[in-house]
Amino acid sequence: MIRKLESRDIERVLEIWLEASVKAHDFIDKSYWESQIENMREIYIPASETFVIEESSRVLGFCSVIAHHLAALFVDPEYQGKGFGKRLLSHVKTQHDELTLTVYKENIPSIAFYRSQGFKLDAESVDEHTGHHEYVMVYES
Repeated sequence: MIRKLESRDIERVLEIWLEASVKAHDFIDKSYWESQIENMREIYIPASETFVIEESSRVLGFCSVIAHHLAALFVDPEYQGKGFGKRLLSHVKTQHDELTLTVYKENIPSIAFYRSQGFKLDAESVDEHTGHHEYVMVYES
C-alpha cells in the first residue's frame, strides 16, 4: 500500500534513507550521510510531499517530491529489486506530468533504473555539498 507519510513513519524513513544512501553511494564517505540525518528530519522531509510504501504494516520505502522535483526515492536495501521503487515512482507519475531529479554520475544502477522508467539525461552539474558530479534527469508523460 502507498500512502502519505505520517509522523509515526519518520524514524523508519530516516533509517531507510541512511542505509540505502550508504549502499547506493559507496563513493561518498558514510559520515557525510550520517551528518545529514537531522537535515532530512527537520528540513527536507517537512518541505516535501512524501509517500511511503508498506507491506504487512512495515514501511519498506518512500519517495519525496517538492513541486515537480523527485527529491528522494529510497527502498530498504533488503527489499530492493522487488518492484517497490517502481510502484512508488508510478504513484508519483500519476500526479505529475513532468518530473526532474538529480542522481550521482557514479550511481550507475540508479541511472539505469530511472532510464528504464522513462527519464532522460538533461544536464550535468556538480553537487556543491559533496563535490561529485550528478546528472539532472527529466521525465515527461
